Amino acid sequence: MMKLINFFINEKMFFLESQDPVKDFDFLRITIQYEMHRTNILQEEARMDQKTYRTIEEYMLSFMKDAAHDPMHIYRVLYQALQIAKGYPEVNQDILIASCLLHDIGRMKQFQNPQLCHAEEGGKMAYEFMRSLGWNEKDCKHIQECITTHRFRTDRQPESIEAKILFDADKLDVTGALGISRTLLYKGRAGEPLYAVDAENRIYEGKDRNEPESFLKEYHFKLSRLYETFYTPEAFETARRRKEIAVMFYHELIDEISTDDMDQLLNLEN
Repeated sequence: MMKLINFFINEKMFFLESQDPVKDFDFLRITIQYEMHRTNILQEEARMDQKTYRTIEEYMLSFMKDAAHDPMHIYRVLYQALQIAKGYPEVNQDILIASCLLHDIGRMKQFQNPQLCHAEEGGKMAYEFMRSLGWNEKDCKHIQECITTHRFRTDRQPESIEAKILFDADKLDVTGALGISRTLLYKGRAGEPLYAVDAENRIYEGKDRNEPESFLKEYHFKLSRLYETFYTPEAFETARRRKEIAVMFYHELIDEISTDDMDQLLNLEN
């Protein structure tokens, strides 16, 4: 902790320049910066210098309009990715950081046209943007591949270590209590209900793909299945610790929305 405090005192903050009151102090972003400094990721001789980071960050921030995929989601993914990457010295940190920052910039296009895949669209956008910064074709393609393969619902699997770490870091943000909360936010924005019932007021538990869209369906077809999908043991272990709270939430929700009483209420006039 003293190292962290001394860092705040002695080093100039390069992406937290706000003069807002202490109550608005963003500890997650500060922690990310400290991790980058401590692991020598942002050095003057590296391409991912302070100016480049800020340029990519500002571009990312212009697209983050979704409450479930807001800037804090991006920072959490980046932080988790940096933590996982500590065990993989072969990781290209420039590729990893750029991919984490830009992995959800295609979300708005998908909201505007649900037929589009935000991962594919975001990959294309990231490629063009990084090329505009002067990055070479090979690295821009690598970033595009990382972003294109980070989505859970896809036949394309991540291949490089950077792509696998991004996938894992992003999926960790859908585990445990955080994952439940973000999914509820996302489903609310999409106009989908917590759960649906049939003509006889029986709950659709979300276990059949032909059932109406709902949080319960999302739980069964994504949240409950992602705990076995991680590529790195570090992410797998973190997810394992978080799983219990998600399972408990689901079963408690099913218990609390029992439609027995509701069915009687709706049939009072009969």
